[in-house]
Amino acid sequence: MKNRITELFNIDFPLIQAGMIWCSGWELASAVSEEGGLGIIGSGSMYPDVLDAQLTSMRASTRKPYAVNLPLLYPEVEKHIDTIISRRVPIVFTSAGSPSKWTATFKEAGIVVVHVVSNLKFALKAQDAGVDAVVAEGFEAGGHNGREETTTFVLVPLIAKALQIPVIAAGGIATGAAMAAAFALGAEGVQIGSRFVASNESSAHALFKSEVVRAKEGDTTLTLKELAPVRLLKNAFYHKIAEMYRTQPTAEQLAALLGRGRAKKGMFEGDLVEGELEIGQVSSQIDEVMPAAAIFREIKSDFYHTLEGLSNLRNH
Repeated sequence: MKNRITELFNIDFPLIQAGMIWCSGWELASAVSEEGGLGIIGSGSMYPDVLDAQLTSMRASTRKPYAVNLPLLYPEVEKHIDTIISRRVPIVFTSAGSPSKWTATFKEAGIVVVHVVSNLKFALKAQDAGVDAVVAEGFEAGGHNGREETTTFVLVPLIAKALQIPVIAAGGIATGAAMAAAFALGAEGVQIGSRFVASNESSAHALFKSEVVRAKEGDTTLTLKELAPVRLLKNAFYHKIAEMYRTQPTAEQLAALLGRGRAKKGMFEGDLVEGELEIGQVSSQIDEVMPAAAIFREIKSDFYHTLEGLSNLRNH
């Protein structure tokens, strides 16, 4: 398959594995890249030396294109940027900050830049900053999200219509059928996170993966908008947040409850009680942990099967 996304990233199929904190190490990214998609290392949960080691392993495991996701609010962002440039990472997905500050730096180093946005306003700013593509991430997505609660089905066509650069859809996508729907709305690629959390190669804790598989409709919710909106599975820690909201808490009180390291505690260390369990609404569709390559192939096959089925409708 060829379109602007496959040509931009030099990949065979426009499926991108999201660079999720605590879940997206080199093992997962390499597995997806080897299948012809784009694997992403999630640097937001890594110390600078850890990212450097991850890139060494990535280079040793695949010659295919890959990317690093870089949250621009990361405390040591400049160290990560130095590593990314010195290691000649070919593609960077930036998020959680303004793309205007670092895009030119990456472009001067010959790096393709993609920025994650949750509304049209930021999509236009990203285009003006010179990024090569944007990820339009809807309300359904796991982890940190937009305050507007705009769904993927509304956000993708809104942004695709307004921008000249290609749009990658994210949020609520775990199947080839959902990928086909995103393409019908104007996307030229999809970014998938939650489905790859429940993969063998994901660095998430096995207990967290099991919780994702067990999740049902309504088991996640978007919360903590006063700090940074995040979609969580409803566990004991989430219910502490919900109880605090009954008292109309300040942002400072919510921050004190959140503390530090909650996502690591839940997603990486497997504390299902006190940890922060970030996952998308689409977790309700995930019913088993599988190898990343098998997930990729299943989505790809389902995508083409869906397109064929839609094409057949014209003949009836």
